Amino acid sequence: MRELFVFAVGFALLAAASVEAQQTPRTCGQRDAIVKQLAEAYGESRQSIGLRSDNAVMEVFASEETGTWTITVTMPSGMMCLVASGRAFETLEETLGPAGQPT
Repeated sequence: MRELFVFAVGFALLAAASVEAQQTPRTCGQRDAIVKQLAEAYGESRQSIGLRSDNAVMEVFASEETGTWTITVTMPSGMMCLVASGRAFETLEETLGPAGQPT
C-alpha cells in the first residue's frame, strides 16, 4: 500500500511539473534584438546551428569567457524564442564514430 502511495505522489508531482512547464511563456522577440542582447549582456556568440523539420532554426549561443550559453529557436517568420540557458559551457572537439560503434 505504501508503494502505491509513493508512486501516486511521484506521478502527481511529475504531472504538475509538466503542466507548469507547458504554461510557462517563452521569451520571444525579433531575432536581431535578441542576438544583440545576448552579445552585449552575456558576451555570447553563435556556436552552432541546425535546421528543424518545420524549417525553424535552432542555434546555440555561448561565451567561452563567461561560460554562459543559450539555446534559441527562430521560426520562419523571424520570431526567435529562448528555449534554455545555463552556465559552464565547454567546446568539445571529439569525433563521433558510426552509429552503434564505441568511440
